[in-house]
Amino acid sequence: MNRKEATQKILEAKVAKGLTWNEIAKESENSETWVVTALLGQATMTSSEAEKMGELLDLDEEAIQALTLIPHRGEVMQMPPTDPILYRLYEMLLVYGPTIKELIQEKIGEGIMSAIDFELDVQKKEDTKGDRVILTLDGKFLPYRKW
Repeated sequence: MNRKEATQKILEAKVAKGLTWNEIAKESENSETWVVTALLGQATMTSSEAEKMGELLDLDEEAIQALTLIPHRGEVMQMPPTDPILYRLYEMLLVYGPTIKELIQEKIGEGIMSAIDFELDVQKKEDTKGDRVILTLDGKFLPYRKW
């Protein structure tokens, strides 16, 4: 079973059991965002992590094993994305990406923000004018080196 097929089984089990991502993540030692990333096929679980998820979601052995495979990251959607939420994130990067780049370089130096040594958090902020979404992207700064 490949990661895409395992993801489909996981999504079906989540719905069938009426679980939230937060409830699923509570069965893990990892953050909610990392658990969701792994269950959607973009991170690798250890055997024991995969077994816990398998027990919770009543996954078969093939799906559990798929969670331990190293994924082909970044191949889960077409670019540009067509889903409205994902497209808006893409649009934000198109509009604000150059600003982010300039400010990283000015404040920290010539380099990049790691997507490997990285943490992500998604929070809801209640607001009388409409709830707000807070995304925190926390990546290690990696300076370019000379050789």
